[in-house]
Amino acid sequence: MKQRSKTSHKGQNGKVLIIGGSKEYVGALALAGLACLRVGADYVLICAPQKVAWAINCLTPDLITKKFKGHYFTLSQAKEITKLAKDYDVILIGNGIGTKSDSFVKQICKIKKPKVIDADAIKACNLKKVENSILTPHQIEFEKLLKNSKLTKQSLIKHLQSNVILLKGHVDKIYSKKKVKENHTGNPGMTKAGTGDVLAGLAAGFLSQGHSLKDAAYHAAFYNGKLADALEKKQGYSYLASDIVNDIKRIA
Repeated sequence: MKQRSKTSHKGQNGKVLIIGGSKEYVGALALAGLACLRVGADYVLICAPQKVAWAINCLTPDLITKKFKGHYFTLSQAKEITKLAKDYDVILIGNGIGTKSDSFVKQICKIKKPKVIDADAIKACNLKKVENSILTPHQIEFEKLLKNSKLTKQSLIKHLQSNVILLKGHVDKIYSKKKVKENHTGNPGMTKAGTGDVLAGLAAGFLSQGHSLKDAAYHAAFYNGKLADALEKKQGYSYLASDIVNDIKRIA
């Protein structure tokens, strides 16, 4: 976490806009948002369908929500969120968003701000039309991204442009324009739902602290896995994604 001025005020140490949620998925946004705050961001605003947003308000008082009508995002709502994004340092999109908002996702991904693109939002992306972003796919999402972008693993690096890909797996691989870096922390307990949302929140939080895309992606992968390893030693594979979020204070 970056050093803070004694005279700094709310928002000067990172503002993150998180966009996601749908009729089916609520918890993903809360995990991502809390991870963001834990790693140093001052202020997180979650944009979500109204019932999802109200549920998050009930889960925690630490996350501010803006409520949108409907069970899923629609293209017509992209204009309002694009205006909102001007006041934020980083955008995280995809947690819990589902696959019924692809046109909306494509529009949001055109915003020039630093972004983290996660989960089903990745499936709507063409890598050649995205910039200044960390994309966090697992293997199936990675294959979909390559197909959408008409790329192969061999041609990927050439067309990354200003983007970074954090490919989640037994060994995480962080692809940037100049190199591929590996992360070896983590364990099989991380197959549990929600750990990817924590990872995305960490990446957005680190970005909001002024880290580069490449460094934010690597730090997120390393610390997400390191915290999970510590939990596995204490309680085996019974740990939850929310336990990782709660333990971020150990490394912050």
